[in-house]
Amino acid sequence: MSQAHRWPQRRLNFYIVENNPEVLGRQLLFLSLALESPEKMGLQEKSEMFLELLGNSLIRSSTAAYLQEKSDLFIRYATDLDFQQCRLGAVDMSALKFKERDQLEGIFRFWRNPDPQAFPIGRLWDLRVRQYLGTRYDARRGVCDWDLTMKLHERGAKAISGREYCRWRDTGVAFELREGVYDVPNKTLASGRLLRHKGESVPARGYWGDIATGPYVPFGIESEEPSLLGTVNGIPAKSAQEISLYNVTALFHELATGTRYTPPPPAPAQGSPAPQPPAPKGASGAAPAQGSPAPNPDPGLQDHEPSCPGPVRIHFLPLGCMAWLPRKSRYHQRFQLLYFSCSMVHALSPELQLVSAPCATLITELPSFLPDLRKEQAAAFSDRVTALAAGAGFVPDETPAGQNRAWARFQRREEGLGAPSASSPLRPLLAPSVPRKMGTCAPSCLPAAQRGGVGRGGRR
Repeated sequence: MSQAHRWPQRRLNFYIVENNPEVLGRQLLFLSLALESPEKMGLQEKSEMFLELLGNSLIRSSTAAYLQEKSDLFIRYATDLDFQQCRLGAVDMSALKFKERDQLEGIFRFWRNPDPQAFPIGRLWDLRVRQYLGTRYDARRGVCDWDLTMKLHERGAKAISGREYCRWRDTGVAFELREGVYDVPNKTLASGRLLRHKGESVPARGYWGDIATGPYVPFGIESEEPSLLGTVNGIPAKSAQEISLYNVTALFHELATGTRYTPPPPAPAQGSPAPQPPAPKGASGAAPAQGSPAPNPDPGLQDHEPSCPGPVRIHFLPLGCMAWLPRKSRYHQRFQLLYFSCSMVHALSPELQLVSAPCATLITELPSFLPDLRKEQAAAFSDRVTALAAGAGFVPDETPAGQNRAWARFQRREEGLGAPSASSPLRPLLAPSVPRKMGTCAPSCLPAAQRGGVGRGGRR
């Protein structure tokens, strides 16, 4: 959505499939935050709040207040679709079942609960770590250093520093972007399960998320800005937290203004006047790159409706609907791009041919950044993914040079149909170096060009 302006305009439809309602709730929260009006929230505040909610077990009180405010709004979204379409028209929740909307309403009511004891994440995190490490718990700092140096760094995540990674492994706090107090549990990380107690199934709410890899991988190890990836004496000059903040800020700036993000100039030396760079042309929202915008005298802007750039639509499909999706005629040959997380590749089935368009692209996440997997296990997983994709009618496509192998790409090829032409909107996914003049779409958009695309969610 952020980089769609770089390419010829087309209609984009994203179809989201998840297995549990808590992840759908987080998807809605992140979309709503990303589409907040610049008049209501500044660029820096939005970026910092996004990273807090994404990867911190504990958040600041201001972020918790925002979450409670949004929870009230989301309850109305789940119970009144007409109201939801008026306030967040880019998202379509009409396909969700009534039972799933009721579940979302219960989740949002839990988020709204201000009692910190409702989700004691500190105790829950420590219990998970103790169970995960077992007898190695007392040597957890050494285990953390080994996982980072010998596994994550070797697999391409060298920007993650030992200090921030060990802090996250110990406390669950990944991003400390301000000198504030992080003491409020992040209730969006809670999820429910059915546990066996005295021979009966008992519903329980707790934390069963990631405690090994960390939330730095999505935004903190790669960047379009090459200066962030430099090294000094073999050590990365910027941390994963700094790279994550820059990347998220650039995405939100591009989403709001339709122009590429230009980082602010470095601070001048003490005693010298600060330069005043000219504002970029057409960057109507580029001014609030640092901090919140100046207060607006119009109180109506406090309820400014979020907007979505261009003809973009995000559809929430029913939970776990991949089994019966091919039986719906409306989805036959509809999706040009399909993405599966590594925890959901078992859903790759031969029926996928019914919903994938000719020459469709399939992208599957690989467990490259799971420190518990050995190289032999990762290779076996990759072979299994290739076999499942072949059963669904997809053949492997070579990974472009210069990209890490965190994903596997496949192309559906049918008799009489060749590879996508250079002008295909999905061509950059296969060769990101294709210049813009060839009429293509940005590789990081993962666009469902022209008709639609389906994503299969996972832990991240």
